[in-house]
Amino acid sequence: MRTLTFSLRGSIMRAALIHEWNTPPLISDVAEPQRLPGETLVQIDAAAVGHLDITVASGEFTLQPPLPYVPGVEGSGTVLESDTFEPGTQVILRDGTIGVDRDGTWREKAAVPDAALTPLRIRVDPSVAATFFVPTATAYIALHDLGGLAKGQTVIVSGATGAVGSMAVQLALEAGANVIALVSRSSRLAHLPAGVRGIAADDAAAFALLAAERPADLLVDTIGGSGLSQRIKCVKPGGKAICVGYTAGAKFTIDLPNWLVTDVTISPLSLISRQARAKEVTAQLLPKIAEGTIRVEFTEFPFEQTADALHLLLNRDIRGRAVIRF
Repeated sequence: MRTLTFSLRGSIMRAALIHEWNTPPLISDVAEPQRLPGETLVQIDAAAVGHLDITVASGEFTLQPPLPYVPGVEGSGTVLESDTFEPGTQVILRDGTIGVDRDGTWREKAAVPDAALTPLRIRVDPSVAATFFVPTATAYIALHDLGGLAKGQTVIVSGATGAVGSMAVQLALEAGANVIALVSRSSRLAHLPAGVRGIAADDAAAFALLAAERPADLLVDTIGGSGLSQRIKCVKPGGKAICVGYTAGAKFTIDLPNWLVTDVTISPLSLISRQARAKEVTAQLLPKIAEGTIRVEFTEFPFEQTADALHLLLNRDIRGRAVIRF
């Protein structure tokens, strides 16, 4: 186990630390980071709390940071010291390794490699900056790069009121697609935008009709779990299913004979291996994010309630994304 040491008086900051796998984070006083060559010192303004954070904190992920560690795979901040960026520049912290195999964004300051930062040419609210990158890039790449979505096609989006799901719905509508939104319960149908056909998981008859129709050219599945094998059956022969999340469960069983009959391609999507493309996509869409043409819903928590945010996210009691503010 690493030993955290304090340096000079007055150079202490707060951080949320995971001391043991699968336990809540504890807010502690730690030494402020010292910037090394090739690094930028950032004041963290907001940090996202996401499902990858839960996965890493379980201790069962392929990559593991040494304990104790600071979670947080993404966030936004302001440059304090850098040889690359002007002080005062608003930046996004995200590179696929922050909060995964080294300390993340759940702390007041961070010294990170310059390559881990994306400067924003348009300043936005810190919570927006901390939360839009992953759902925006994931939804766009799923729909267009992997899904090849064309105007007039039909796309089904599961978990359609979640962060990635709601973004996929917005971008699919913008592309001129017909959108069918799957939500966990009927009460969430009211949160869908106009022009979307909504179906709740507790409406067995509507889902059975959807499976009989098989109307979709593309399924963007944000929830995973055992129900994925049934949702695939709603896609046309020759169609595609892009899997981007697992909030409903990390495993599903596929019956090979029936899958072969459906003739649907199943593809995974992880941004960890697509960071360069994700930065391109988010840069293109930033003006629409800034003006609110497309948006990510989020719920803010003060830093002191980081553990509460993680708990609510784990129990799927948050609409959109969870973000902690400093």
